[in-house]
Amino acid sequence: MKNQENPKQLSKYIRFTSIAIQMGLTIYLGSKLGEWLDVKFENANQLYYKIVTLLAVFLAMFSVIRQVLNITNKDNND
Repeated sequence: MKNQENPKQLSKYIRFTSIAIQMGLTIYLGSKLGEWLDVKFENANQLYYKIVTLLAVFLAMFSVIRQVLNITNKDNND
């Protein structure tokens, strides 16, 4: 018989993988928004790109930390 922990462990890996994809996508879309703002408002020094990308990084990190804490708290309660 298979161990009952295997599907649960696989589910955890899938959740962590999706968190990584979400983080990358958030930062990518933030940088694209910054590029678009620089073109729209004709900013030569890419100020919007830098600010929005940095905000996207902080938002992604906050989201990752919150999701990891939720996953670990659920696992500790089970």
